[in-house]
Amino acid sequence: MSLLADLERVYGEFRRNQWLRRFAIFCRIALALGFIPASIVKMSGERFTALPSNHPLGHYFDALLLTGFYYTFIGAAQMVAALLLLIPRTALLGAIFYFPIMLNIFVLTHATRFDGTRIVALMLLANLFLLVWDYDRLKYALPFYQPGADRRVAETSKFPFLFFGCVFAVILLVIVFNDFLFDIRPGNEEAECRNGCQSSTSPNACQGFCDCIYKQGSPLNACLQEYHRAKVAGGKPQPPGR
Repeated sequence: MSLLADLERVYGEFRRNQWLRRFAIFCRIALALGFIPASIVKMSGERFTALPSNHPLGHYFDALLLTGFYYTFIGAAQMVAALLLLIPRTALLGAIFYFPIMLNIFVLTHATRFDGTRIVALMLLANLFLLVWDYDRLKYALPFYQPGADRRVAETSKFPFLFFGCVFAVILLVIVFNDFLFDIRPGNEEAECRNGCQSSTSPNACQGFCDCIYKQGSPLNACLQEYHRAKVAGGKPQPPGR
């Protein structure tokens, strides 16, 4: 407990320093500016980097671009993290949201030996600094922090029927909704894809979709476009690019 008390005292001095406060503001702005251009590129559906496709990281970004709206989602997440950092009242939430994205980029760039690992490492350290800067608000979620007696809540043995009823309803809703979310799926293997064609309203178009994915190895979006064209035409889709 004495060590924790000493750390709390040092942290109090740390927070009262005006230069460190200004540095925290600088880190927030710099990290936000680091994500905003990258997020705009991803949300626009453009290739993120000029790295060639035979570069290890270029391979990754080419594959990422073909994931469709997941690629857009990553850009939107980066934009949200950046905007949260720029607003003082949401800066801690922004730093928390920013951290897993930045940690993923840090590991990725080092795994592919990317030349930009230095700036990525500095961005991750700046992110960690912001988390430490708001330790007084973050400490309640840390495992070593001991809350006061006034924060302890008396337990009850009453079974929450309403809560678990809602949990069951949500699980059922997710299962049913997911069933109707997509009219066709590639499955995890070719046999699974073709088995789905048996109950399809356009079996020929479905079989063509499976050929497109598993025999021609075409991107998902291209195969989906051909599948929907074939459904309208009532025939089998032509391979993309022909």
